[in-house]
Amino acid sequence: QVQLVESGGGLVQAGGSLRLSCAASGSIFRLAAMKWYRQAPGKQRELVASISSGTVITSGTVTNYADSVKGRFTISREYANNTVYLQMNMLGPEDTAVYFCNAHMRTGYDYWGQGTQVTVSS
Repeated sequence: QVQLVESGGGLVQAGGSLRLSCAASGSIFRLAAMKWYRQAPGKQRELVASISSGTVITSGTVTNYADSVKGRFTISREYANNTVYLQMNMLGPEDTAVYFCNAHMRTGYDYWGQGTQVTVSS
């Protein structure tokens, strides 16, 4: 079992910044990756960013981003407190959505946070 607690959402003007946090607890040693998804009203949930441990070949930490957020969002992970962050800069109204933290396990199972609302006003 993995528990995820998100925080950091809110209302911001276009061009502003927010940082989302997701604190993980439980069986985190089986984590393969942590991800942020978002879901806007009337739209499907989409992957925003992910961070995972590198493989034997790649080593290090591997991050991936949706094209729509590249250069604006940064995902990072603090191992000391088992927290993953999503720094969001240059926000626009198109970024308005509920943001969900996801823990993807080595077994293939996924855990989800409760979601945090991000609203960007124009």
